[in-house]
Amino acid sequence: MTLWPRTLLWRSVLLIAMLLIVAHLAWLQIFRVSEREPRALQVAQQIVSAVNLTRAALITAQPDKRLGLLRDLSQNEGIQVYLAEPGETLPPLPDSAFLRLVEKELHQRLGPETRMAVSRDGIRGVWVSFRIDDDEYWVMLPRSRIERNDPLRWIGWGALALLLALIGAYLIVARINRPLRELTRAAAQMGQGKTPPPVAETGPSEIQTLARSFNQMAADLKRLDDERALLLAGVSHDLRTPLSRIRLGLEMLDAGGDPALKAGMVQDIEDIDVSIGQFLDFARIAEAEQAVPGSDLNALINSVGERYARLGKSLKLKLAPLAPVALRPAAMQRLINNLIENALRHGGPDVELISGKDRDCVFLEVMDRGPGIPGDQADHMLRPFTRLDTARGGPGTGLGLAIVDRIARMHGGTVSLLPREGGGLRARIELPVHHAGAAAR
Repeated sequence: MTLWPRTLLWRSVLLIAMLLIVAHLAWLQIFRVSEREPRALQVAQQIVSAVNLTRAALITAQPDKRLGLLRDLSQNEGIQVYLAEPGETLPPLPDSAFLRLVEKELHQRLGPETRMAVSRDGIRGVWVSFRIDDDEYWVMLPRSRIERNDPLRWIGWGALALLLALIGAYLIVARINRPLRELTRAAAQMGQGKTPPPVAETGPSEIQTLARSFNQMAADLKRLDDERALLLAGVSHDLRTPLSRIRLGLEMLDAGGDPALKAGMVQDIEDIDVSIGQFLDFARIAEAEQAVPGSDLNALINSVGERYARLGKSLKLKLAPLAPVALRPAAMQRLINNLIENALRHGGPDVELISGKDRDCVFLEVMDRGPGIPGDQADHMLRPFTRLDTARGGPGTGLGLAIVDRIARMHGGTVSLLPREGGGLRARIELPVHHAGAAAR
């Protein structure tokens, strides 16, 4: 598991967010450094003014009125005056560049003997000393004189500005990323054998160029596919007409001919006709057929099983309750037929069909007791015109499993050719349930 996002949208937003946070912190540090000295001078000036006014008031005030004066300074200005004790020591100032600047300015304005502290006798405040003749006094000012007013408010405003910048970055990146999402969807549809609608050629010039090129590629592939289907249809028509005449001629031959030769020729003609049908099936896999939402895969399997039963080929069905999915009925029936025909051809009559639900998908398994397919050739067998060496001499074109794979991908599913326990082949089709809405669209 990794915290780094996988999508381009969130990667871009995260990178922009990191850049904004770093820039925000950098500007905050620049602001702190640049305003430190002016604020220190301002605070020092306020302290100097308070000390000088206090000192002048004590010097000029009559002795009997000094106590009242000190009381007024404490109540109205928050300034308290204390007599220093001989030989007292104070804790050093905290290691702060701001306080060092304030102390330096106080020494320049009030004299080098001026002392400054932020705590005295456990009382926190701004303590500054001054002298009247030989007596030393302390002026204690509230810490608010040197601290920023309501610092949390400025932090909150900064956080709000950062949040608004991040929201703006998300909206900008999402707008730029929208054409890429459409291209991704269209590419996925092409991978499933569909022809996607043209992608909107909007956005930056680079995205427009990419969308235009993709649309041109999709149109070219559609034209080539149509031309291939038309060519195969024409070839099949031209081949089936003379084949029909040859078959008719064979049926009309005198009974004196060789029955075995006649039966072999008829079988050859039927094999050629089946091969032509497979070529057409592969070229015309019903993209135009609409998916039917809420279809029952078990009903299709039962229908195919009943048809084979009428032909005298009994299949073993083990069907579990399934969630409804969106299916193209004709294409899915062709998929089931191809798997069963492949199992009957290579595995004998012991063919078993199993359906079930696994996490977020439904599956169909067609199992036989044939020679199976080596694991290193399973994916290769899903390609068109591919056959095992042991099967090259038999009937067929090598398109049956390729048609199965193409139909499964049309439904957003997958095909797996696995070894069956005890020998044989287990052809597994998985169809995602969540794909139902997309297939219907």
